[in-house]
This record gives sequence, structure tokens and C-alpha cells, in this order.
Amino acid sequence: MESCSSGYQNLNESDRRISNAFTSKKQVQDFEMSNVTVVPDETYTVAQAVDTFGFGRFQVKLSLFTGLCWMADSMETTILSILSPTLQYEWQITLFQQALATTVVFMGMMLSLPFWGSFSDKFGRKTALTLCSVLLFYFGILSSMSPNYTWLLVLRGLVGFAIGCSPQSVTLYAEFLPCKQRAKCVVLLDCFWALGACFEVLLALIVMPTLGWKWLLVLSTAPLLGFACVCPWLPESAKYLVTSGQTDKAIDTLKKVAHDNGKPMLLGRLVVDDVVLEEKRGHFTDLLLPQLRVSSILLWFIWLVCAFCYYGIVLMSTGLFESSNNNRTCSSNLDSGIFKTVQSCTAESHYLTTRDYIDLLWTTLAEFPGIFATIFVIDRFGRKITLVFQFTLFAITLFLLFQYAKNRVLLTITLFLARGIIAGVFQAIYVYTPEVYPTPLKSIGVGTCSAMARLGAMVTPYVAQVLLKSSFNTSIIIYITAALMAAIASSLLPIETKGRDMKEEYVEKE
Repeated sequence: MESCSSGYQNLNESDRRISNAFTSKKQVQDFEMSNVTVVPDETYTVAQAVDTFGFGRFQVKLSLFTGLCWMADSMETTILSILSPTLQYEWQITLFQQALATTVVFMGMMLSLPFWGSFSDKFGRKTALTLCSVLLFYFGILSSMSPNYTWLLVLRGLVGFAIGCSPQSVTLYAEFLPCKQRAKCVVLLDCFWALGACFEVLLALIVMPTLGWKWLLVLSTAPLLGFACVCPWLPESAKYLVTSGQTDKAIDTLKKVAHDNGKPMLLGRLVVDDVVLEEKRGHFTDLLLPQLRVSSILLWFIWLVCAFCYYGIVLMSTGLFESSNNNRTCSSNLDSGIFKTVQSCTAESHYLTTRDYIDLLWTTLAEFPGIFATIFVIDRFGRKITLVFQFTLFAITLFLLFQYAKNRVLLTITLFLARGIIAGVFQAIYVYTPEVYPTPLKSIGVGTCSAMARLGAMVTPYVAQVLLKSSFNTSIIIYITAALMAAIASSLLPIETKGRDMKEEYVEKE
């Protein structure tokens, strides 16, 4: 019994030592946990890390960097509406040549989408955006030195090819955004687009009367030069790094996010998330599966019409302002029958006046209230209702042009309303489309819709710049009809994504 008692005492003493050691270890762990966020299963993904760190100083800086790229893209697009009438006056090009100078830029953008998508997936978002900014700056400068119309077409086409990479800046930005703030922040990023458009008009107002269009092309590359300079500080996508096997670099990037946002770094092992094996990735034919077929076809049409109408308003604004400066020549044009072709007023075309630029600036400013109104409406009434309402309201606004096209003040107000409404439509459809498709089909789904938008942008110059000058009524009726058809298509969309969980899988074909 004595030996047993001694054994129990030794055992109790051993238990106390183990208990003390456990308590000491627990205290150390508690201290560590107060300084580091621990994921229960000792692993974490990039998405979990970004959500944990929240929205902070890192995202604010990234917003400014990517916004600069988006601003440069907007300026290169807006300049098309300013450059066309000037080239027609100086080089005596035809209306079709004028429209082709616009179309070739969008053609370059559409053709470059697969290239830049593949390039950024292989070499990273940062590398693609750096190369894009350098090429865009280079070809923008060369465009200003174009000796003739043919060279201008080639170089502006190359500018369009480089612009095709700019959506990668939004991809990079979205991959560092917490889930709850992602949709709203991506929409707000479009404020930089509107800011770039306004800046381009102001720059034209200052430069065009004194230095001419060549210097406008040169100075319009300033945001590109600024973006190229900040590219060394641009972070690479942590998702790209971890999926390409560069886990250490991905962790370093996440540590930077945590430090800038004042949050502790996660403990545990970084694992890959949202990766779909190549054989399991979505293909184009999957967009036409029975459960997605109607949505895909309707979305392709809606995206095409949206770009057709948006760039149509941008391009026709300068033509309408230019026409209103010459009432004698263009009045018969505005009164012409629907299918009646009359002599174009551009035979006596001239440079845009200071008043033209100021009124163009007013219509461009409309994008800001259009963006904020869409943000306010879309989460309260739903995506489908917002699209139907905005397309219908856009068509009604265009009807007002039949009455107010001759009155300069009312014309400016009408174009202001139309520009704001159609800019809001673009934001609504950008929010809706990724929410419809499951994760394996998001990229291909949004990519095909974007391609359809480029197609609409390629067609619209021949209506907004060519047909408008020969038959005002016909061109406006085309835009009204397209908008109303898009409103009907929006109402027929089978899915309302407001408050709907985003699907991660889809049923494959047997």
C-alpha cells in the first residue's frame, strides 16, 4: 500500500507538471492569438484573407492606381468623338472613312481580348498591365505623327489592341476586394471612366483651338505615362501568384495588405481556392446549356444594344452640336422624312467651337449622377427592373430629340439625360452578368458578353456619324427601337439575382 501511495503521489506530481506545462503553452498560444488571426483548420485561402483584412488603405491606393488606367482608357475612347469631325475638315475624308477611324479602334479591342486574357493568366495581371500601358503610350504618340489617313487607321487600330488589356485592371482590383464591398466598389471605379471623359473634353477645349489635334493625341497619353510610372508599385494578384505556384510571393503580398489595413496576418497554410481544373472549366458551348441558354442569348443582345446606344450618344453629340451651329445647312436635315436621304451638312463642316466643347462637357458630366443613381436603385428594386426601366427611359429621352434638336439649350439637356441613363445601364449590366453564371463559367460568360459589346460599338459609328448626317429621324428611330427591344429582353431574363447566392457549380452535359 505504501508503494502504491508513493506511485500515486509520483503520478499526481507528473500530472501537475503536465498541467502546468499545458497552462504555460496555452498562455503563449493565447498571446499569439491576440496578435495573429488563426483559421480553425490551420489553412486559409486568398479570399478568406482578403475578407478578414477588410477594405482599408491598401484598397484605397489600389483604387487610385487602377482608376488611372481606367481613366486613360476612357480618354482614348472619348477622343474619337472629337477627332472625327476635325479629320473630316482637315483631310476631307468621307463620312464612311470618318466612321471607319472609330470602328478600327473597337475592332482592335475586340480582337485583343483573347490575347490579353491568355497573357495575363500566364504572366500575371501586373505584367500585362505594364506592357499595355507602355504600348498604349507608344502607339498614342505615334498616332499624333500620322502622315495620312491610312497610317492613322493602322496606328489607331494598334491603340485599340492595347486598350483591350484595360479590363485586366478591374480584374486585379476585384481580386483584392472583400466580398461585401466588391460589387459597389467595382461600380464606383467607373467614376474614373467618367472623370477621364470629362478631362479629355477639357483638354480638347484648351488644346484644339491653339495646338490642334496632334498635340491633343500627345497630351492625352499623360495618364498612361503616370500609370506606367506607378506600375512598379502595383501589387500582383495574390490569386494569380498562389495558383501559379508562387506561394511565398502570395504570402508576402497578403502581409502587405494586412500591414496597410492595420490587421494581423493569418496563421496557417495558404491553400488554393476557386481553382477549377482545366478539364472542368467552362466552355463556350456550356453557355447554351438548357438552364443557361435563354439568359446567355438575352444577355448577348442586351450587351450589344447597351454599347451600341452608349457609344452612339457619345459620337452623335459632337455631330448634333456641330449641326446646330449651321442652322441654314442642317435644318432641312433635321426635318427630313424618315427614309428620305438629303444632302449632308458636313460639306461645310468646321472645327468644334468653344460652346460645342462646353456643352459636350455638360453631357459628359451626366455619367456621375447616372452611376450613383444606379447604385441607389439596383439594390432596392432589383437588377431586371432597373434594366427595363433605364432602357425604356432612355428611349423616351431620345424621342425628345425630335422636338428639341434645333434648340441648343434643350438639346444639351436632352443629351445630358440620355448620357446619364445609358451610363447607368452599363453599370447595371456589369453587376448582373457575373451574378448569373456559376464560377466555372464566369470568365467565359462575361468575356462573350464583352465581345458582343465591342461588336455593337463597331456598328454604331455608321449610324451616329454617317446615317445621322443624311437622315436624322432614321438614325434616332434605330436607337429608340434598339433600346425598347433591349428593355423587352431585360424583362424576359429568367433570373433575378438580387439577394441570390452566387452558384459555384453547374450541371454539365451528359
